[in-house]
Amino acid sequence: MDDLPLYPLIEPYRAGMLPVDELHTLYWEECGNSEGEPVLFLHGGPGGGLSPRHRCFFDPAHYRIVLFDQRGAGKSTPLGEYRNNTTPLLVADIERLRIMLGIDKWLVFGGSWGSTLALAYGQAHPERCSGFVLRGIFLCTQEEIDWFLNGIRWFFPEVHHEFAAGVPADERGDLLQAYAKRLFCDDPEIYIPAARRWSRYEGRCLFLRPDPEAIADFSSDKISIGVGRLEAHYFVNKGFFSEDQLIRNMDRICHLPAVIVQGRYDVVCPPLSAFRLHAAWPGSVMKVIDDAGHSGYEPGIAEALVAATDKFRTDRGF
Repeated sequence: MDDLPLYPLIEPYRAGMLPVDELHTLYWEECGNSEGEPVLFLHGGPGGGLSPRHRCFFDPAHYRIVLFDQRGAGKSTPLGEYRNNTTPLLVADIERLRIMLGIDKWLVFGGSWGSTLALAYGQAHPERCSGFVLRGIFLCTQEEIDWFLNGIRWFFPEVHHEFAAGVPADERGDLLQAYAKRLFCDDPEIYIPAARRWSRYEGRCLFLRPDPEAIADFSSDKISIGVGRLEAHYFVNKGFFSEDQLIRNMDRICHLPAVIVQGRYDVVCPPLSAFRLHAAWPGSVMKVIDDAGHSGYEPGIAEALVAATDKFRTDRGF
């Protein structure tokens, strides 16, 4: 990944821990230009957490880059905690962070689940958003959840077979409930192996060409506990949305500029959701990357994302 068209790796100029309730404390960081244009990075998952490379989609001379680990993810504590963890609470956390940092409005950047959360936040607080850069769109509809759990087998049959084999044969008719039963128990000897299987399932489907480094990352406890437990939690609860809520509420943000970047062969979040979002957002710009899957680190996707943040830096007219 060292040859990706990203800005160089940088270190935060400040970071901290933000308690948001009696259970959760969030890790946050800022990097780039402390006096620059604010941009908020929202990671995927739910539960995926931050990587140093997430800082590299933005020109550090121009942007004040704000990143944080969502509840139960990354350096936020407790890792993998699904209690007191809902989309409205994550939206409230973003507002708390914005107010703490003294930011009036920001460009909102998110991929995969990060695109879901970006839309939910924008629709709740449109006056705090200057625009959006979204990748690998996930609208958290029942059809998309069903696709993730079952439809992927049409493209990755061996990967799905291994995922299904993680539960007894008589429970495989409802993989979500079968995994939820194990992931939400209190015994780490049960929920950690289940989380590893869930996370590895996703990690093996991210790229157009398999990436061993990504598969290893998704198999690690740091990522798998957050991804396995929280994705199942949000899927069981349909993202805490009413059906097709994010499309139905597009009138709240459709006046704002947006760039949508989508891999043509994205098996995790298929392109139909991006096209539905683009159709509901007449002013949006859609970039379909013909030689890419889901990951933001596919070369064509990374190039398009950096081009989008650069264009927001210089020209909001698109």
